[in-house]
Amino acid sequence: MKKKRFRFQWGAFLLLIFYGGLFFLLFSRMFMLQVTGEVEGQELAARAAAKYSKESAISASRGKIYDTNGQVIAEDTLSYRLIAVVNEQATTDEKKPRHVVDAEKTAKILAEYIPMDEEKIYKQLTRVNNKGKKPYQVEFGSAGRGISHDTMSKIKAEKLPGIVFINDLKRYYPNGIFASHLIGFALKEENKDGTFTTKGKMGLELTYNKELTGKDGKVEYETDAFHYLLPSSEKMVTPAKNGDDIYLTLDKTIQSFLEEAMTAVEKEYNPESMTAIVANPKTGKILAMSQRPTFNPDTREGNNMKWLNEAIEETIEPGSTMKTFTLASAIDTGAWDPNARYKSGTYMVFGKPIRDHNNGYGWGTIPYLEGFQRSSNTAMAHLLKRIGNDVFFDYLDRFGFGKKTGIDLPNEASGTLLSKYPVERVTTTFGQGSTVTPIQLIQALTAIANGGKMMQPYVIDRIVDSSTGEVIQNHEPVVKGQPVSADTAKQVKEILASTLTAKEGTAKDFILDEYEVAGKTGTAQIPLGNGNYSWGANEFLYSFLGMAPVDNPRLIMYVSVKRPKLKGDPGSIPVSKVFNPVMLNSLKYLNVNTEDVKHVDETKIQDYTGKSADAIQVELANDGLKPVIVGSGGKIIDQYPKGPQKLVKGNFVFLKTEGDITLPDFTNWSLRNVLAFKTMANLEMDIVGEGFVASQSLTAGTVISDSSPIVVQLKTPAESFKQDVETPPEGETTE
Repeated sequence: MKKKRFRFQWGAFLLLIFYGGLFFLLFSRMFMLQVTGEVEGQELAARAAAKYSKESAISASRGKIYDTNGQVIAEDTLSYRLIAVVNEQATTDEKKPRHVVDAEKTAKILAEYIPMDEEKIYKQLTRVNNKGKKPYQVEFGSAGRGISHDTMSKIKAEKLPGIVFINDLKRYYPNGIFASHLIGFALKEENKDGTFTTKGKMGLELTYNKELTGKDGKVEYETDAFHYLLPSSEKMVTPAKNGDDIYLTLDKTIQSFLEEAMTAVEKEYNPESMTAIVANPKTGKILAMSQRPTFNPDTREGNNMKWLNEAIEETIEPGSTMKTFTLASAIDTGAWDPNARYKSGTYMVFGKPIRDHNNGYGWGTIPYLEGFQRSSNTAMAHLLKRIGNDVFFDYLDRFGFGKKTGIDLPNEASGTLLSKYPVERVTTTFGQGSTVTPIQLIQALTAIANGGKMMQPYVIDRIVDSSTGEVIQNHEPVVKGQPVSADTAKQVKEILASTLTAKEGTAKDFILDEYEVAGKTGTAQIPLGNGNYSWGANEFLYSFLGMAPVDNPRLIMYVSVKRPKLKGDPGSIPVSKVFNPVMLNSLKYLNVNTEDVKHVDETKIQDYTGKSADAIQVELANDGLKPVIVGSGGKIIDQYPKGPQKLVKGNFVFLKTEGDITLPDFTNWSLRNVLAFKTMANLEMDIVGEGFVASQSLTAGTVISDSSPIVVQLKTPAESFKQDVETPPEGETTE
């Protein structure tokens, strides 16, 4: 038998080496993974977590903006975001399509509901990427955001395949045109990562954007390869931190009075612009502020409008309202003699004539008091000689002119006091040439209304952590100085009041039947540039700077109307049609009783917690206050207002006790008092209207035993008066 010869197989050997090497590498890899748990320098657990861990966002709400009584001015509200699924892969059943089937029809219908052209909607629905592929879904920018529930329901009713909605948050301004240039507005803005954040774009929304902006939270969890939640996984929740809430000094009721009056005057006289401010002279709190033209912050729609707060950011030549502070300077320095006489008409300053407003004719030689009542320019020129240039401008500095007030609002202007030339110094005494801001006039008038103490104006009362209720910032009244003595301030008030009551007074249009007003009118020429000024009845800036009641001013107010179409009316008429109703209604709303305006009695309340409600009720009533027990009696557990503090007699004091709530008679209660009772009693109450209570759904004396809402109807004094006229008592008729 022939012996077989061994032959070495190189091919088999090479295969053995190759596969053996692969096996060795695989074994080594597995061994290393078991030992170290790492691959490519990364832990396997971390890579697995990265692959299967998911995260969803928890949206934070932007902080709310409230008025001084806790009424909402701006808040986030639920809205919807429109999304169109355009990729046919989303549909698994042809009978129930889940993508946009007919782009042309869909675009036509959507254009009826969202602010976007049909053509642009169609392009968005049919767009493809640079590889010619359709995206899974598309959105429509700002046009597809902030959609209301009503609009969403109407689009859904169209039954358009592929159109879906996602819950979203939208900044909402429930009062419409309401201090719009002060509040400003906020809009959704897309971030680099494709998310959206609401950001302030104007006014307080911009200035306090950091405080108002919240921080989104998140939920982290683990899924399997099919995106199902793993049973052993733990959810890690990082809660959202909502933005801080801002409480303003604005009073919604007074602001509403102002908006209503300004809208009516704008409609009747079609002025180029209007500005108005209402303030508390004892604290510097701004209670209302508005301008025309204005806009709705929800839609940002407005015509011929400046995107700035004119009361703060724009300077004006104030006209004769400035004479208030020239008079104060003269009285405080002893230069004022009301019975001394001067020659009115024309006053020459180095060859340049200063004329009175009746074409320089004047009224002959008259007393200074009459000159002020007639708003004589030459009277101010003569007074400047008595005061002295340097002393006069020192007083203007004390009153805060020529520098910022420091109000907590952005972009405040400072104005310019001209004093280089003699004629500039004279014209400044009656408000021409030099410039001021409306807010400076308000600040300066606080000194006259507040016994010589000048208060810094402010609009932010406090900033509160919305989660904890902790007060983060608390703004208190700030005394800016005492430019004049208390006696000087008193004399100025009396003389300002005489401009309404004196035979020669120029402010008769501002007389109120129930309250005594003090103030000064202004008729300023408007600079055109190159030293030229406008002229003519329809070409002036008409204004009024006033306060009421005279003996103890509760409110001060500035109103200006620029270039109104007068139609034969004096220029003071459109100004008075803002000032008069706002001042009258606001004083009534603040419970300033007409019988108390000559002499205001104050009494001090204490902290009554833990004391007998019945005993304290008698004590407060004897002191001239109006106690209201909220509960069934017994020991007091809370009160409003808190003590100790001084209150004007006639004010309400709410005493909270345990037990059932008995409904009081709300008739003629102000909105402020109704809100105080609602908060103290923790009741469901629907408050309808503005002004004072005219009716209530449940009669007084009803014991509240369930959570049924109580409806309280308020009416303004004007509405009540109109109703009384239209429905006279039986047997009487109206003319």
